[in-house]
Amino acid sequence: MAFYEHVFIARQDISSAQVDSLVETFTGLIENDGGKIVNTEYWGLKNLAYRIKKNRKGHYVMMNIESPSAAINELERNERLHEDVLRYLTLRVDALEEGPSVMARGRKERSGRDRDDSYRAPPKSDKPADKPADKPADKPTESTEKPAANNSEDAKESAK
Repeated sequence: MAFYEHVFIARQDISSAQVDSLVETFTGLIENDGGKIVNTEYWGLKNLAYRIKKNRKGHYVMMNIESPSAAINELERNERLHEDVLRYLTLRVDALEEGPSVMARGRKERSGRDRDDSYRAPPKSDKPADKPADKPADKPTESTEKPAANNSEDAKESAK
């Protein structure tokens, strides 16, 4: 059986209890087709990047699934028909992540980010930066290419 990460967004005007019942319904579909739900995370009511079916927010839920592809196809078919589901996304992965997902972790628990909140810029000094001794600043750099006009004239002369 394959591993899948499945995220769906439910409408903003349903309660979190109704979202839980949606998860139970979808879990039953997967289990009836021979799969199992390894982990379920409720990410909460979040703002959408743009309106979807007149909704500005949505309940996000992620499920880690181990099942055959037929069960995933049935799950997605039911989500297309269900009026409370705005969007869904299923990704096949090589292995499921252990522990909480990136979205479920708090900001302080996230490590390895490119920008660190504790980073401080080096202090600015009043002295100008030293110029390298190899290149004088007022001498322009030479290019190895000839201008386009000269290239066409050379081509005409060589053709004669």
